[in-house]
Amino acid sequence: MKLNISQICEITFGAVRIEEREDGIHFNRFTEEQEELYRNHSDAFYKKSLSSSGMKMHFKTNSETLFLKVEVSEGSSRDYFAFDLFVNGEMVDSLENFSNRELPLDYTKVVLPLGEYSKDFNLGTGEKEVCLYFPWSAMVVLKELVLDDDALVLPLKPSRKMLVFGDSITQGYDALHPSNKYITKLAELLDAAEYNKAIGGEIFFPALVAAKEDFQPDYIVVAYGCNDWYKCEKEVFDGNCKAFLRNMNENYPDTPVFMIAPIWRKAMHVKKPFGTFETVCISMREFAASYPNVSVIDGIDFVPHDEAFFGDLVLHPNDKGFGHYYENLSKQVKALLDK
Repeated sequence: MKLNISQICEITFGAVRIEEREDGIHFNRFTEEQEELYRNHSDAFYKKSLSSSGMKMHFKTNSETLFLKVEVSEGSSRDYFAFDLFVNGEMVDSLENFSNRELPLDYTKVVLPLGEYSKDFNLGTGEKEVCLYFPWSAMVVLKELVLDDDALVLPLKPSRKMLVFGDSITQGYDALHPSNKYITKLAELLDAAEYNKAIGGEIFFPALVAAKEDFQPDYIVVAYGCNDWYKCEKEVFDGNCKAFLRNMNENYPDTPVFMIAPIWRKAMHVKKPFGTFETVCISMREFAASYPNVSVIDGIDFVPHDEAFFGDLVLHPNDKGFGHYYENLSKQVKALLDK
C-alpha cells in the first residue's frame, strides 16, 4: 500500500508546507516568505533552508514492513545523512550513506554520495508505534512510502508546537543521526512538534522572526550567539539581538521562550572585536530582562570541554556531545517550567 499525499500530510510533523510535484513529495520547514528572505540574503543559507531538519513521521500501524524511497540533495555543508526509524520508542534501523565507511574522528569533511536511496524496514508483528526522523543535513524528496496492504495508519500528533530559531548546532551539525539532535530530544520531552528554523552559520536575523508563522507555538527556543561573537562587532550584535527580541515579542508576546547562550567552543579564548565569549550570555540576559516570557539559559558547560565530544573537534557536537547537551538543557527547562 503506497501512501498518498493526504496520508503523508497527516502523519508528518515539523513541516509548514508539503507539496506533491512531478518528481515526488517535497517538505518545507520555512514559509514561502521566509524562504524568500533567505533567497535574497544568502545562496548558502537558502540551500540550508531547504533541509528537512526537525521533521518526522509518527503514526500507529499494524504493518510488518515499511519501504522507503527518497532522493536526498544538498541541505547543509555536510554530505552525510540519515533517516532514523524507531518502533515503540526504540531505534531499530536507519537509511543512511555512511555505515559502510570507517569514519575518522573528524568525519565532517568525508565526501559521501547523495542522490536516490531506498530501503526495506522490518517493523515486527502486531500493532506498534512508528517514528521516522528526517535528516537535518539534506533536502528530501519522497518517492515512495509503502506499508503492507490494508495496514492501519493512525497519525500520532504531538500535543504542542515548538518554534525553533538558531544556528548550525540547532540545525543539527554534527549529529550522525537526526534523532540525537538536542533540539529533537527536547521536543520529544515537551511532546511538541519541532518547527526548526535554524540555519548553519546564522546570526540573530530579526526579519526572520518578524515573518509570523501560521500557527501559535506553545514554546520557542532561540539559540544564536556563537557566530555573532565570531563574525560581528558588538554594536551589530546588540542591534540584531534587541530587534530580534522586539519582533518576537510582537508576534508571540505570551509564549514561553528558552534563549540559550552558546556552548563551549575550542577557540572561545581567541581575541575578537566583539569582546570575550562570555559577553554573549551577559548581553542576552541584559536584553531579555525586558521580556518576562524570555528565560536565558547559559549553555557554556552543557557539553564537556573536550574535542572528543565534537564531530569537527572544535565546535559542533557529535552524537555523544548532543547527549550531554540535552541532559543538561532538559534539567534547566524542567526547572523553569516548574516555577
